[in-house]
This record gives sequence, structure tokens and C-alpha cells, in this order.
Amino acid sequence: MKTVSHIIFIVFVSFALMQCSSVPKLEANAPFNVTEIYSQNWIAGIKGGGSGTNLFVTISDREENVVIDSVFFRGKVTKFETNSGENSYVGRFSTSINKKQDIILSDAPNAEFGNEAPKISKPIPFDLKNSECIISYKENNTTRYFKISAIKEKPMLSYPSAPPNEQ
Repeated sequence: MKTVSHIIFIVFVSFALMQCSSVPKLEANAPFNVTEIYSQNWIAGIKGGGSGTNLFVTISDREENVVIDSVFFRGKVTKFETNSGENSYVGRFSTSINKKQDIILSDAPNAEFGNEAPKISKPIPFDLKNSECIISYKENNTTRYFKISAIKEKPMLSYPSAPPNEQ
């Protein structure tokens, strides 16, 4: 009976340790300096034009062997895009608000053939507040993660609606 309880204990501890390794390790210091970071929500002025949040990051003193890759923010992850310079990045997160939806609802299954399946995003491996993000970067082909807190939020951009059609 003792050996069975020892085996169960070892199996339990093994599974517990495997779960701990699924959360990526955060670096205490990054090989670059974040000089500016802020988020800004936006919404299109026309119905179905979309909406989202952009996260803008400016860095300095980046080492040559470091490549800025992606960002985890508000439960989502996206690849960074360069934004008007090699040290300025933007992460674009779209939302479902004001999104065009062409959904056909019908009794006939063939009529619904063109409908898109809902996109279900996987949960990110980090527990973040709304004012925190994690930057993923590669240093010597090794992926590393750095957490940034106290992200400022600028006022929302409301893009104007389309001009009236004058014919």
C-alpha cells in the first residue's frame, strides 16, 4: 500500500511541475530601453468599418542581436509592425465592435454555406492588468519576454464618416 501511495504522489508532483513550465519566464531587464509606450482605441466612422486598440512602443539602445517580435496586451497577442522608423513599433488589436457581419440565417443549410466560423482566440499564458503588456523579442534566436507596466491610454480616435455621395 505504501508503494502505491508513493507512485501516486510522484505522478501528482510530476503533473504539477509540468504545468509550472507552461508559463514563459519573464526577464528582469531587457536589452533595450522603452522610451515611450501608450495605447489608443479607435473606431471607424462608418457602419462596419471596424474598431480596435493600437499599442505604440518606441525603444532605444537596442542591441544588434535583438529582434522585437510581438506583444501580449489585454488578453490578446499580435505581431509588431514597424511604425515610421526602425525603433518605433505598433501592435494592432482589432475588436468586434462596429465590425461588418455578413451572416445568413436560413432554414436551408446550403444557404448558410458562406458564413464564416467564429474565431476563438487561445488564452495568452500571462495574467496581465489592462495597463500592462509583455513584449516578446528574440535574442540570439532565443525567445524572451519582458513585462511593462503603467501603460498610458490616450483618448480614443473617432475617424470621420464617409463623405456624402453627391451624384
